[in-house]
Amino acid sequence: MPGLAITALTLLHFRSHRMARLRFDGRPAVLFGANGAGKTGVLEAVSLLSPGRGLRRAAPEDLARRPEAPGWKIEARAHCLDRMHEIATWSEGTGARQVRIDGKAAPQTALARIVRILWLVPAMDRLWIDAAEGRRRFLDRMTLSFCPDHAEASLTYEKAMRERNRLLRDGITDAMWYGALEGQMAEAGAAIIANRALALSRLEAAQDGADTAFPRADLRLTNPGPLPDDAGGLAAALAGGRRRDMAAGRALTGPHRADLAAVYALKGVAADQCSTGEQKALLISLILANARALAGDFAAPPVLLLDEVAAHLDVDRRAALYDEIIALGAQALMTGTGQELFAMLGNRAQQFEVTETGGVSHVAEVPS
Repeated sequence: MPGLAITALTLLHFRSHRMARLRFDGRPAVLFGANGAGKTGVLEAVSLLSPGRGLRRAAPEDLARRPEAPGWKIEARAHCLDRMHEIATWSEGTGARQVRIDGKAAPQTALARIVRILWLVPAMDRLWIDAAEGRRRFLDRMTLSFCPDHAEASLTYEKAMRERNRLLRDGITDAMWYGALEGQMAEAGAAIIANRALALSRLEAAQDGADTAFPRADLRLTNPGPLPDDAGGLAAALAGGRRRDMAAGRALTGPHRADLAAVYALKGVAADQCSTGEQKALLISLILANARALAGDFAAPPVLLLDEVAAHLDVDRRAALYDEIIALGAQALMTGTGQELFAMLGNRAQQFEVTETGGVSHVAEVPS
């Protein structure tokens, strides 16, 4: 059993699953079946064992199976180093999702201290050519894996920024109101900047000398203008930019405007200029680097969620990916339309077939 693994998972009225129970033995797990059968729903449920809105970024009210249930629930057993944890998360319909860890109510941010989860989904294939927001989200998920307090800093920053933006749009000029909110933004923003810098340095170190078939990505953060990295400098920049921000109706300075730039190191080509296959390989390379780094300081690799991961990978790259996952010792949940896509794994992985009948998904383990 890996040092970190989901050993049991129950889905109740979640997405297309009326009720599903899965048992994992720590090996990589393959879920195969037709498009729309409910494979990604299983991965999404696991992603909700970490803070945030999961790999599809869905609102809690959109996760329930319709029409028979107003709410949904996910229960899991997680083996974390030498401890077993019972985790439950649910929504009763219109409210925010709730979390319980080992029988006690807990904030979502507490999940980051128990289970480290990384994911790669088809929507991320356009990461390097779409808007900067997606790249910030990608970086922040990696940063959260290294710095569990990153979630709290991000929430504090976003809340203060929303309140400040409301003042700006309403034309409020009271300096005391702005000062208090800008102080909160500055403290949290400095933590965000420091956490992101740490994550980039850890990813760089994890790529150095790694025995991998996937290309190295050189990363750097860019900003539309000067961005102080200390709380005092950020507070001063926010205060000095109030007039400009009021005209725009939003904050124009801060870590919320950063962008992540990547270069295919061997070729010296920016990621957005690479081929579709190269862009996918760069993404996989970063996920593997993130996992290697975590395995080094957490004493266990994270759980990997790889949705339709075989897309855009040739046979050799597919084999290399599977071999690296096995060598890493990580529990990886992978989906694909056909069982043959994972034939190279053989009995190194569990196999589950996902089918759909009458709008209801069914999951059955297939003997290796």
